[in-house]
Amino acid sequence: MNISCLIVEDEPLARNLLEQYIKKVPSLRLVQSCASPMVAVEILREQAVDLLFSDIQMPEITGITLLKILPKKPLVIFTTAYSEYALEGYELDVVDYLLKPITFERFLKAVEKAAQRLAVPPNPPESVAESKTETEKPNFIFVKDGTKLVKVKLGDILYIEGLKDYVMIYTRQQKIVTLQRMKNLEAELPAHQFVRIHNSYIVALEGIDAIDKDKVQIGKTFLPISDSYRKSFKEFIEQNNLRLE
Repeated sequence: MNISCLIVEDEPLARNLLEQYIKKVPSLRLVQSCASPMVAVEILREQAVDLLFSDIQMPEITGITLLKILPKKPLVIFTTAYSEYALEGYELDVVDYLLKPITFERFLKAVEKAAQRLAVPPNPPESVAESKTETEKPNFIFVKDGTKLVKVKLGDILYIEGLKDYVMIYTRQQKIVTLQRMKNLEAELPAHQFVRIHNSYIVALEGIDAIDKDKVQIGKTFLPISDSYRKSFKEFIEQNNLRLE
């Protein structure tokens, strides 16, 4: 896979280091390297890139603001000397957060995360997706477990837990850890069988043993229902002829 890259970094030494790192990786292709986020905006208007390496604290606008104003966002790896921005960076769904000084080993790890995301095929257009009914969809999914693809029957899944770049799938027989984003996995699951109850949890309707105010019980495990998902969870339950007071 050939990954096109753009660097926006106002510190010359840091910018040069990223340029050298990119040259060392055959799968990376540097489109341009610039010191100004406003120049980066103009570049991205003219051409699409796969991956943006961006500093956060810059004179004109921050890297976070840059990411927010881009109409078509590439994958982003933030680079900065300040760790306090890490949480906001993850909330913006960036690929990774590199704390300066950046080692080549840590750089490679971030690039591998980007490659994993780019390897996931895009969702089909709505017209195509909607043409398939829930009953036409297979009753299983394939997930990557280490170096192999594992077939997981939807009826065996109890719940799914998000762990940053990984998800843990709890089935009736085993636990499977797979390198995948929660959002992508959620899109593969039938909406009438699975529901998101928290940023970190998706539960199967068939796996729910009890619902108690702000918790879902699955076997001996209690999972929280967050405020942001409470309304959609209540609607999901009521659609399945249950009541959540």
